[in-house]
Amino acid sequence: MPRPHSDQRPLVDRFGRIHTDLRLSLTDRCNLRCTYCMPAEGLAWLPREEVLTDDEIVRLVAIATERLGITEVRLTGGEPLVRRGLPALVARLADLPLAPELSLTTNGIGLARCATALREAGLGRVNVSLDTLRPEHFAALTRRDRLPDVLAGLHAARAAGLTPVKVNAVPVRGVNDDEIADLAAFAVEHGYRMRFIESMPLDAQGAWERDRMVTAEEILDRLGARFALVPVGREDNAPAEEWRIAGTDAVVGVIASVTRPFCGGCDRVRLTADGQLRNCLFATEESDLRALLRGGADDTELEAAWRTCLAGKAPGHAIGSAGFRRPDRPMSAIGG
Repeated sequence: MPRPHSDQRPLVDRFGRIHTDLRLSLTDRCNLRCTYCMPAEGLAWLPREEVLTDDEIVRLVAIATERLGITEVRLTGGEPLVRRGLPALVARLADLPLAPELSLTTNGIGLARCATALREAGLGRVNVSLDTLRPEHFAALTRRDRLPDVLAGLHAARAAGLTPVKVNAVPVRGVNDDEIADLAAFAVEHGYRMRFIESMPLDAQGAWERDRMVTAEEILDRLGARFALVPVGREDNAPAEEWRIAGTDAVVGVIASVTRPFCGGCDRVRLTADGQLRNCLFATEESDLRALLRGGADDTELEAAWRTCLAGKAPGHAIGSAGFRRPDRPMSAIGG
């Protein structure tokens, strides 16, 4: 097992939270137009010259793992599979002296053709977004008729050994909330791990309404009407509370970011595709690591910038309070 760098110190904020999980966005581009995420016409994508290069990403992840104690890296987007040469980048990250656990969050389109290559490159597992099993609902929600591609991607991920394959769904009242139990049954049947996520005020349109958010309590009520649920709890600082479906080995999770916030145990930090470091999903300020990289900063200066950013992390996201302010970037530009 590789040894920690001699200069490695934990990445700790002023509340004593130790950060070991990096969410790394590879692109803000996406090949779906989900109604709860972005408008039908899409967004103004980042110019390619503003997006971090593979070399820049590898250098920043090396600093994070060797100096800051980051042990897990989740590759996100936008849709990360649209980034060219992704398996080669994964291989470089997996070959670092202190290689982190590597996972990927994807909409599943294109996963069938690259799941094996990603696994061979060193990717450990995937999270696939799937909000509905009904083709007509999928087309309406995503504005694309690609449900068969997502299902094929899930199958390919499991066959390639990218396990556990996690399926993420965001229930929206009056849209897909009647499919909660069906999605869980689908996951049980195919050996996937189902997770339901409360919708959050991170859409590009600013149209989020709390009344349309399906709460964790409601999700559990829907699941409990069909399945007997055995509490499992929360694994370390993972965002999902989990329950086992009695009589099976299947586990279902609920991420209640709004109604049951878990900010007190947060161990995540985020890096956007254009190299902006964010100490919280709902942060209203960013630290420009790309400018430092391209300005000739050495590793010690980059490490210091990382620590300074985390020192300013707030105790929580404050959704629902009078002082809450949406971040300027939508979720697709921050990285999931």
